[in-house]
Amino acid sequence: MKILHIIPAYKPAYGYGGPTESVSRLCEGLAAAGHSVDVFATTANGDKELDVVPGVAVDVDGVNVIYFKRITGDPTHVSPDLWSHLKKTAGNYDVIHVHSWWNVLVVMAARIALKSKAKVIVAPRGMLSPYIFSSGKSIFKKAIHNFIGRGILKRCVLHATAPSEYVECREIIPGWEGFVLPNIITLPDAPITEWVNDTFTLIFLSRVHPKKGLENLFRAIAKLDFNVKLKIAGSGDDDYMAELKKLTAELNIEDKVEWLGWVNREEKFKELNRSDLFVLTSLNENFANVVIESLHMGTPVLISEDVGLADFVKEKDMGWTCTLDVDSIAAQLKAAYLDTAKRTLIRNTGRDTIEETFCEKVLIDQYVAEYKK
Repeated sequence: MKILHIIPAYKPAYGYGGPTESVSRLCEGLAAAGHSVDVFATTANGDKELDVVPGVAVDVDGVNVIYFKRITGDPTHVSPDLWSHLKKTAGNYDVIHVHSWWNVLVVMAARIALKSKAKVIVAPRGMLSPYIFSSGKSIFKKAIHNFIGRGILKRCVLHATAPSEYVECREIIPGWEGFVLPNIITLPDAPITEWVNDTFTLIFLSRVHPKKGLENLFRAIAKLDFNVKLKIAGSGDDDYMAELKKLTAELNIEDKVEWLGWVNREEKFKELNRSDLFVLTSLNENFANVVIESLHMGTPVLISEDVGLADFVKEKDMGWTCTLDVDSIAAQLKAAYLDTAKRTLIRNTGRDTIEETFCEKVLIDQYVAEYKK
């Protein structure tokens, strides 16, 4: 099959988080399975641009990638060069898989792709949740959706990465045809080492953003009657980071929070291995790759029910889930702290569960089957 993926930012622009990594892994897996895979992306790399030659195809780990110059930065990523090239080449593909939504780049790309004979799939990557609709420039988003977005999406096939996202999207567009398949994640062949902490150690490893629910987590920690240490591995807006640090002072938990800043891939898995519990009390999360990464390193998780993988964690008993209520978070933190037997079991079986559930070869075959339908 000839498959095209369109995404605002492709690797090595890892600063954009999970989608950049998981989409690249999907593309690499499809190419390794013998399919012809191209990627159209922009030179986006945060407030900078990738050090690449725009408009020239380059082999990136077996995938043919073209990075197009953008004339606006985040979050719109406007790239007339990408749209122009897509108009000329869209008819060459059997499938065009578009990732993300709301930014001008992918909305127009999906509209252009629909004029070709290709099957067009949209993976919103959490961008069509009620939280996203009501946050940020909500009036702008609703206007786009009502005037152009809804009509485009109805003609595309939906790709949701978790059952909860599938339900959310079909509430916005009733009857929207689609499928549910999880992200494909590159996991290291790193050993799970024994690590004993003097203090019960929590790890938050993600982009620091208001939707991650750190305020509620801090308030829950302030209620605990046992000692903990929370490591925050990630970076965010300077003003927002300052607000969070001010809150830790107000709650008198400054000495319980350690700010690691952004960590590279190798250090990320080491930090997960060294922690007793991974925590993510997000207000909204369509999948959360890091949940899989944590369990791969044998570290149990505590996540909110608003994280896409909450049902998986419950079904496989790979940790604890909570509501967004501060008391619920505090109660589950204490439950995790007290249940050493369950944490030890997850340490010993987590990796096997992940390999069984998220086997890359099986998932690639399932993606191809959906493409062929």
